[in-house]
Formats: sequence, C-alpha cells, structure tokens
Amino acid sequence: MVNLTLLLCLVLGLCFSCRAEIKPDSNNNALDLDIVHYQPEQVHLAFGENLQEIVVTWSTRSSTNGSIVNFVEHAQSKWSSVSGSWERFIDGGNKSRTQYIHKVTLSALKPETRYEYNCGSDLGWSAIYRFTTPPLGDNWSPSLAIYGDMGNENAQSLARLQRDSQMGMYDAIIHVGDFAYDMDTDDARVGDEFMRQIETVAAYVPYMVCPGNHEEKYNFSNYRARFNMPGNGDSLWYSFNMGPIHFVSFSTEVYYFFNYGMKLLTKQFDWLERDLAEANLPENRAKRPWIITYGHRPMYCSDDKEYDCNGQLETYIRQGLPTLKWFGLEDLFYKHGVDVEFFAHEHFYTRLWPIYDFKVYNGSAKAPYTNPKAPIQIITGSAGCNENREPFSKVLPEWNAFHSNDYGYTRLKAHNATHLYFEQVSDDKDGKIVDSFWVIKDKHGAYV
Repeated sequence: MVNLTLLLCLVLGLCFSCRAEIKPDSNNNALDLDIVHYQPEQVHLAFGENLQEIVVTWSTRSSTNGSIVNFVEHAQSKWSSVSGSWERFIDGGNKSRTQYIHKVTLSALKPETRYEYNCGSDLGWSAIYRFTTPPLGDNWSPSLAIYGDMGNENAQSLARLQRDSQMGMYDAIIHVGDFAYDMDTDDARVGDEFMRQIETVAAYVPYMVCPGNHEEKYNFSNYRARFNMPGNGDSLWYSFNMGPIHFVSFSTEVYYFFNYGMKLLTKQFDWLERDLAEANLPENRAKRPWIITYGHRPMYCSDDKEYDCNGQLETYIRQGLPTLKWFGLEDLFYKHGVDVEFFAHEHFYTRLWPIYDFKVYNGSAKAPYTNPKAPIQIITGSAGCNENREPFSKVLPEWNAFHSNDYGYTRLKAHNATHLYFEQVSDDKDGKIVDSFWVIKDKHGAYV
C-alpha cells in the first residue's frame, strides 16, 4: 500500500524535495516506491579555523549534487551564496544505510554581526536560521554551556538548552562526548534523530564536540562523518581561541580502543605537546591567559566503576598506558599550566579541588580557587540519557569539593584575564543554580 503521507504529498504538490517513482509489477500493479529525499536536515554549526569562520553541516538522504548556503546580514536585503562539498556516508550496520553529509564554510564574516542563513540546493532548502559572530580579538567575555552524555532518549536538559540558545545566552556549546546512545543504533537512525533534536540548538550556536566511548562503533565513523571541527585531527583533537581562552579538545578514547591501533594515541599526544607548548608561550599567555581542556573520560573517579579505575583509582589518561606509563596527560597538563579541565562520562556533576597526583593544591584554606597551585577539574556528564543517573561512591575522595546527581549542565563565563565564573544548572530543580564558584588567577603558566 502506498504510504498515505507520501501520497498526499504527491497529490497536493506539497513536497518538492520528496519525490517517488512508483514501480509496477508484471501486471502493471504498483508494488514499491523508490523514494528520494533532498530536504536538508540535522543542520549544525561549528567554528572554522578562526571565530570569523563558520562551518555549516547538514544531511540529505539522497544526493543533491550541490551544497549551498545562502546568508545575509540581519535587516539587510542582499543575500550571498557559498558552495561547499558533500560526502557519501555509509553506516557500518547490517543495512548499510546511506546519507549525504554536506559542508560549507562561511569565511571573512563581520564580527559582532547577526546573520540569517539557509542551506541546501535547488532540489530543496532548509528553513532560515540565524547566528551571531563573536567580537574580534581577545578582550571580550565569552559565555558557554558545557555538558556531556546527552542521548536521544531522556535528554532532560535539552529543552532548557534550547530556550537558553534561542535567547542568545551562549557564544558556543561544548558537548563533552557521548551522543544519542548511540549514533550507530538501529542502523544509525538513532544518530539521525539525535542530530534532528539538537538542530534547535546547534543551528544557532557553534556546537563544539569531542568523542566519547559511545561513539566507538565502526572506528568512530558516525562521529567523524557528522561533525566538522577545526584543524586536521578528523574532529578527534583540535583547539580554538575564544576571547581570553585557548580551548583544547582531545579524545580520551584513544587510550582504550587499541583494536583500531595505537597510531591515533601517539599522533594525538604529539599534537597536544605542540599545541600546549605554543599556548603556554609568554606572548600567547599575555593575549589568552586561560587554557581550558575537554575530553570525555575523567582522570579521577568519584564512583566505583571497575572498568574505569583500578584499586588505586588510576586511569589511563592520567597515568598513561599500564606498566609503561607512557602518554599520561596529567603531567603534560600540569607542565603547561592548564587552568581548567572538563570531563564527562560519569552521569553526574562533580567539582574537584585543584589537584595533581592525588594531592589537593588549593590556593588557600579560605579561597581555594584563588591562585590555585594545580588544575581544576569538573565532571559534567548529567545532561540526560537512557542510562539514567549514576551513584557516587559511599566514601567520597578528599578531592571531591561538590557533587550533584541532578540532571543539568554547566555554564562558563570568562569575564577577563583574571576571573572565570562557573555555575551548574539543575534541570530537576527547574533551572536552579545548585553550584557556583569563581576561579581567580593573577598569574598564568606552568605550576612547576
């Protein structure tokens, strides 16, 4: 039987971008539909190689042989068009479902300017979305929402994030790994639906990401195909500058999935060494004093998961590979004066005291986050997914400064070169701020 929705679409002429050829059998009876779908979906933004460059990514079910973004300054009438590229993505599942992922880069955009845009081709166009470019330079105060572990099902924080984003509260979003649960599930249909869900956020604000363990299937193919981050690390590692902050994104998963080889681990570590060394140069710290990293699995545990921590609460990314102790990140981050480290993976929120090598290095007893003597770590993995909440250990470690099981997400505002402000939003408590704190530093650089 012909699908009724499609039949109405064809009869009434309502869907130019959704066409069908009815295939007859030997008796000239309609048996099947060969459906093509040119309509853009899953639209999302990312920063390009600088903040005046925006990358627009979207998907179509069928090949359109074209990838175009039309854009215009707000309240202006002259539209511009930019063409890009597309790639055919075949999911690794049994059905080998295919889609076409399009990428267009908008370059040399004006700072502090609102743009309207749509994307697609002559066979079908998206709705009109908008974004606002950041200011030029380093002397401004970016605001971000940061979280991990948000799924297609039980995405508790999404509605509040949608509202925040539509109100213009954020200059960017950072999603610290684990998407959809999982992107490859049901031959990647779950990934498609998740990307449609976040379109109401990600089509308006740059949506910066890093991979988590739930993206592992088929060598992270869904993650790598769907997201376009800056740099040459296949969206697995990259960095970008935003106001007074140098952000560094990396993959913790290269420490765990050795079935794909160790080359990614060594390449990422070499890149991290170079990137952090450059960011920590005195002339660069003078311009962008804050260095903030984000990766999915945390260095320190506040729960009892045996597959993440052994009896000594060790993690591979902290200490390096077992026995050899190679490629550990704690020493590297400490050496180059990383200020704040974001993680997720655990489905809760935890704020740690400044910590290095299992020792707390508070600035002082009265002001622990004023001139701290080690990096500050935050675990923010409670955005909501079908694995639900996670319990804390019965006996919490001494480095645990604050914890919450509420669904929610973290906000960051970099006020200036000396002051960062953080707050944790509880979705359970209707948006109440359940934790807030300032990090104050008069001097930035290596701790040693």
